[in-house]
Amino acid sequence: MGMLVDTAWERGGGSGEPGASRGASFTGLIVLLAASMMVFAALTGAFVFRRGLSGDWTSVPKPPILFVNTGVLLASSFALEMARRALKAGIRPKFNAWWSAGAVLGVLFLFGQALAWQQLKDLGIYVATSPSSSFFYVLTASHALHLVGGVAALIYVAVQSLSPSLGPAKRTVIDISAIFWHFLDGLWVYLMVLLYVWG
Repeated sequence: MGMLVDTAWERGGGSGEPGASRGASFTGLIVLLAASMMVFAALTGAFVFRRGLSGDWTSVPKPPILFVNTGVLLASSFALEMARRALKAGIRPKFNAWWSAGAVLGVLFLFGQALAWQQLKDLGIYVATSPSSSFFYVLTASHALHLVGGVAALIYVAVQSLSPSLGPAKRTVIDISAIFWHFLDGLWVYLMVLLYVWG
């Protein structure tokens, strides 16, 4: 019976969520993604301009843990997609397990970022050490701030998944949280390429 309750709204049955409400939620998500892209586009423009402004640019040594962090973030996106597939199949236990794993990996990524910054500080590299170090901290910290919001959403869904059923409204939150997380994942890969190629 639990599986029927979970999957009824997948087929459009039950007390479906008004399409306008789901549409408005995704419109809000699009606005959020556009605003985030504008922020990082501006930071990228400033980064490229400052790098070519003079000959005082010196690359910052990249903490090796950044590669581990990237792997953790990619794994978290994979976990969220596995969770969504499990939910569509009506397998709640697998959804709960995969989604919780994705949330835990998100938290681990934040800890990994804190460790990366600490490793730079141990080398005597701070925000004001050089132009390149300033941009490294600003870009990665800006991404981390966005990620905090994403982690909060993942944890919220993980807590909500403990309820007996996940209705259409919660499904909307699940989809939006996952899409935003995938966006942050792609943004991180972009930043890594930017910092390793140009930083």
